[in-house]
Amino acid sequence: MGTKYELVDESLQKFIEAQSIFFVGTAPLNREGHVNISPKGLNTFRILGPRRVAYLDLTGSGIETVAHLKENGRIVLMFCAFQGPPKIVRLYGKGTVVEPHQPEFATLKNYFDRMEGERAIISVELNRISDSCGYSVPLLKHEADRQQLSAWARNRGDEGLRQYRNEKNRKSIDALPGLSE
Repeated sequence: MGTKYELVDESLQKFIEAQSIFFVGTAPLNREGHVNISPKGLNTFRILGPRRVAYLDLTGSGIETVAHLKENGRIVLMFCAFQGPPKIVRLYGKGTVVEPHQPEFATLKNYFDRMEGERAIISVELNRISDSCGYSVPLLKHEADRQQLSAWARNRGDEGLRQYRNEKNRKSIDALPGLSE
């Protein structure tokens, strides 16, 4: 049923770009550590090339993805068809965290619209691209994007966000290093 691809071709790109949500999975090296799966949306995902993708990482209460990537780089991104024909696409690769103080951030930032609460860009070099049937994924209707994160970030302001990230995003739940600034 599943197919492995050498690159993100036009058909896969069209499917991926049509999805309003994607999921990010990472894990620490320590077997006792916590595996993390995070839902993402708000038009934050971009295909940069046939084997490179990125997403804009927004401020949140946890920092697991960033911490895991800094430790080992392993990441998988999953896109599910909640409308239309069933399909799941998984993009596996080596992820890099690019923080706003790093030179590459300004270049990558050009791919994204300005969003409240930006904290990093996750860039991924793909080493496996595959799909599967998705027959058990339910049909769901996307009503609208939530506006709470943007409003929350706007209300905090730049200094408030810096303080929040300093308190909540320096270490993962397994005490791995998170954001550096």
